[in-house]
Amino acid sequence: MKVEIWSDVVCPWCAIGKRRFERALSQFDHADQVEVVWRSFELDPTAPRSRDTDLVGHLAAKYGMSREQAVASQDRLTEMAEIEGLEFHFDQARPGNTFDAHRLLHLAADQGAQDALKERLFVAYFRDGQAIGEPDVLRSVAVAAGLDPVRVDEVLGSDTFAAEVRADEDEARALGVSGVPFFVIDRRYGVSGAQAPDLLLELLDKAWAESTPLTVVTSAAPSAAVCEDDACPT
Repeated sequence: MKVEIWSDVVCPWCAIGKRRFERALSQFDHADQVEVVWRSFELDPTAPRSRDTDLVGHLAAKYGMSREQAVASQDRLTEMAEIEGLEFHFDQARPGNTFDAHRLLHLAADQGAQDALKERLFVAYFRDGQAIGEPDVLRSVAVAAGLDPVRVDEVLGSDTFAAEVRADEDEARALGVSGVPFFVIDRRYGVSGAQAPDLLLELLDKAWAESTPLTVVTSAAPSAAVCEDDACPT
């Protein structure tokens, strides 16, 4: 079974959604047969590599809030993150362009380290206040996640995996994805948002049941006789 997750590395609900999905997966009976693929989605494709910005002011302006309401909203998100074992420090976050981060996530998929890099990017941005749009920061995070430093430098110094990032984003639009996180489970179910683990587990169970038809084993043993219609052998 394949689970594809569209998300961005500067999206707080994506970090929370990752934790909730991991909790659901830990309870899924067939977790060892699930392939998780992280798909690219940029919340702000026009962003510069990094910028010093007032996140509270940006949030207030975007949603028509007062600064007090924006601070309260960030505090609630921080509390939710703590429940999931995450640390959010919005006061030191350094937002920026995430395109190169997504290119490295495609490299990480080739090297079997996509989940590790995704996790480290979330930590770098939300906990450590690192500018994850800057090449030197990305290189450090990627190497710490286990990626080959030579390949990391090759990707950052070129446009490698740019087409793959755009393909993910084109597919998101085709699927009607307008916000993240967005989970696609075995191309049978799609669900938006950082959903509760119970719901995600339910969808995993449903998709598994639908993709694994029952195999009927016929026995010739006399004790295995069955009734057919209204005729029952004795």
